[in-house]
Amino acid sequence: MEKDLNELAARLKQAAGANLQSVVLYGSAASGGFHPKHSDLNVLCILERLDAGALEQLNPAATWWARKGNPPPLVFTAEELRRAADVFSIELLDIQAGHRVLFGEDPFASIEVPMRLHRHQVQRELRSNLVRLRQHYLAAPRRDKTLLRLMTESVSSFTTLFRHALIALGDSAPPAAAPESAAASGHSRAVERARGAIDRLAALFGFDPGGFHAVLDVREGKRQTGSLDARSTFQNYLEAVTRVAQAVDERLND
Repeated sequence: MEKDLNELAARLKQAAGANLQSVVLYGSAASGGFHPKHSDLNVLCILERLDAGALEQLNPAATWWARKGNPPPLVFTAEELRRAADVFSIELLDIQAGHRVLFGEDPFASIEVPMRLHRHQVQRELRSNLVRLRQHYLAAPRRDKTLLRLMTESVSSFTTLFRHALIALGDSAPPAAAPESAAASGHSRAVERARGAIDRLAALFGFDPGGFHAVLDVREGKRQTGSLDARSTFQNYLEAVTRVAQAVDERLND
């Protein structure tokens, strides 16, 4: 991973020259939650100029990066990133909390995220993701493997939104338990933080968190897929998401 990140930064610098101001690693690889099977390497670039010519210069580096299975870098000017704080408040709060500068200055050090708009985004994203979950379920073949994939592919988004729901409510998840040894990975701690957010919301809003924990167990390889009743787990999973979306709306709209 480090070799690829260093190579990407070098290719971007060579391609963009003085137009490139910053290259930043964000997401699970920067915050300690990286899982080789489920995670991407997410990179953001700040450029002084972002016209078609500037994008064309970056194309070879971005194409090389994408061939390695990573999403193309996000690109902003510094002013665009600053103005994006009111639209991408969830994302920018998470990036501020966990990112690593690969080249240049830290573009997130001076960004202020408006928390009033953060609350609105949390409500909107919870509702939007709930609608999409129902939509995908309607069209999904009634096979355990398909239903399980629907849950394992959405659980990361929902646990992120659960963490931010707690932030919007002025609450917080219990901190992850201290590792038993220095060998405990950052990924394990990130999963424990996600589980803490699930349990805290379950206590606040009165739902059963068992479906979410079962899906996380499968995703982490702690449980065999054959041991899971996919339909009843999905019912529990959907009820939890529905309850959180409804309760957050009620609390934030009071």
